[in-house]
Amino acid sequence: MLYPPQRLADARRATAAAGLGALLVTPGADLRYLTGYHAHALERLTCLVLPADGEPTLIVPTLERPAAEASPAPATGVRIVDHADGTDPYPLVVAALGGVPGAVGLGNRMWAEQVLALRDVLPGAVQRLAGDVVGGLRIRKSPAEIEALARAGAAIDAVHQRMGEWLRAGRTEASVAADIAQGIREAGHATVDFTIVASGPNGASPHHGTSDRVIGAGEPVVVDIGGTMPDGYCSDSTRTYVVGEPDAEFRTAYATLHAAQRAAVAAVRPGVTAESVDAAARDVLTAAGLGAYFLHRTGHGIGLDGHEAPYIVTGNALPLEPGMTFSIEPGFYIAGRWGARIEDIVACTGDGVRRLNTIDTDLVIL
Repeated sequence: MLYPPQRLADARRATAAAGLGALLVTPGADLRYLTGYHAHALERLTCLVLPADGEPTLIVPTLERPAAEASPAPATGVRIVDHADGTDPYPLVVAALGGVPGAVGLGNRMWAEQVLALRDVLPGAVQRLAGDVVGGLRIRKSPAEIEALARAGAAIDAVHQRMGEWLRAGRTEASVAADIAQGIREAGHATVDFTIVASGPNGASPHHGTSDRVIGAGEPVVVDIGGTMPDGYCSDSTRTYVVGEPDAEFRTAYATLHAAQRAAVAAVRPGVTAESVDAAARDVLTAAGLGAYFLHRTGHGIGLDGHEAPYIVTGNALPLEPGMTFSIEPGFYIAGRWGARIEDIVACTGDGVRRLNTIDTDLVIL
């Protein structure tokens, strides 16, 4: 089960342990994680009120009540209370809390107008981040979640395997991206979250996106794509292609990148630190003179959010644990020339690592 009722009990215990009287969680990944409810973020208040020592209440606009009732939330034991247009929903929060706690955790991405309204109705309550509590639960994925991410990985792998249908010299990045986006949907994703198609010198910008640039023969093209599956879990995978024959210098640089990515994947196991996995990739690139062109962290966590903890980056001494899922995506970016990146999603297992993207990481020549 992807959204078990046990999560709310775990969250209550973690809330109390953090010294908070309650969590107040508005639409986003934390709300979906706790209740299974994929709510729209609206100016009308939707808020899960989760007291550390009481029953959870989901406050929703009246017009959203049918969607809330159809979600997994009622099966998790959440009581639903609605508010009509023109009424003030914030006293309902106070009522669900049973008073004013000393401290509350607010959803990390709660709108500022909601934060301020809650400050007004809960005077004296210290406001902290709910993510400090929920993030500690979300960082270790259950077996069901890992299988959901594996399905997402397989779906985005299927899109990469179709790249020869779309990626060729003479087409624009934007036209290729449009075809890829359709392929992402056809592979089973509910939404297309991003399509980066970065050819030639545009590949030197890690988050380039797309443009009307025409792809030239022999140019490297970085394709970084991802979406969200109907169950809420995300995909994210990057491969580098060459349309035609690459030059020898790029081949050599890519071979180094390939070795760096494989070294980082092999470094994943319980007890090693996140920064040591980053170093495994970075050291290979640095030894080959490419370290200065590796501009970003080696990876980010993934689950109901495309980017979440743990972050695989220098300075993060967090020991990896079984159930943690994250990307391994070293790259190099040489301004005015080209770039390359290889990205897999992996899971830390009881004795090592599992790749959730399973297609080859070799340079693909189309």
